[in-house]
Amino acid sequence: MLGGGSALATLSLLSHSTLSKASDDSRIVGSQQTSSIASFDSIRQIEAGELNVGYVDEGPRDSPVVMLLHGWPHDIYSFYDVTRILVASGHRVIVPYLRGYGTTRIVSADTIRNGQQSVFAADIIALMDALNIEKAILAGFDWGGRAANIVAALWPERCRALVSVSGYLIGSQEANRTPSLPQAELQAWFQYYFATERGVKGYAANREEFNKLIWRNASPKFRFDDATYARTAQAFDNPDHVAIVIHNYRWRLGLAQGESRYDALEKRLAQAPKIAVATITLEGDANGAPHQAAQAYATQFIGKYQHREVTGGIGHNLPQEAPKAFADAVMDVVEL
Repeated sequence: MLGGGSALATLSLLSHSTLSKASDDSRIVGSQQTSSIASFDSIRQIEAGELNVGYVDEGPRDSPVVMLLHGWPHDIYSFYDVTRILVASGHRVIVPYLRGYGTTRIVSADTIRNGQQSVFAADIIALMDALNIEKAILAGFDWGGRAANIVAALWPERCRALVSVSGYLIGSQEANRTPSLPQAELQAWFQYYFATERGVKGYAANREEFNKLIWRNASPKFRFDDATYARTAQAFDNPDHVAIVIHNYRWRLGLAQGESRYDALEKRLAQAPKIAVATITLEGDANGAPHQAAQAYATQFIGKYQHREVTGGIGHNLPQEAPKAFADAVMDVVEL
């Protein structure tokens, strides 16, 4: 979940502001149906940087590449229907498990189980290099949306265009030191739980029920069944999952240190760098997770830009809840 926030905002992107409508044609009705329990045909593995990455790779190899990036507590199946749509439209689609999820593994036992924001973007660059992909459309939400934002901001030559749910997600520890209003802090309860040893033990012991609760709170109108959730919950059995989740949220609050090799990147990110690549931001009308209103971050996108509000009871897990709206944004963003 979004949790830690933008350098433009206080802790956890916790603005109460209502979402703005960028234009009359931005109101898109999304689907509330799940994909039953269908699964991807195969999960590939590749060495990329310090990871052995599990990923889906579908569609023609010589077609434009789209990389779809999931968040917490989700996985590649947030993009199952989106992938079907994009492959049918002629795209090559790559959907990796982020570090700490599914079949992705940190290769060395000596490597720090790091969850700071810049490391996820570095992972994506390493994966693109391993796959010999020079440039891709990057699209994601939550942790994955933040990684896509960072690549677009710091490595724009690798990002053909950007689709980001909940907009500008780049943050800093400094910004997160400022408290928000009590109601907003309540929405981020899990961050404070994770800051305790009780929270570490609780998440490790109860992560399936814990993450199902997050799904329900973040997407209150999403009618997912047990089989749909169980398909994703398998990804949380990754041996590094708990450590990376805990480090991610503790790092945001300044309760855990990052790695010094990422200090220069974090310093740049703390300046809230503008994003110049063509971008479409999306927001669901029933997002129960902490998020900013579109007008709060629109000026961070200085290239061709459009915001779309996706209506119909769409929550935080937008690509799974409204796959057509998400896929349409991916296909439209290069035409802005």
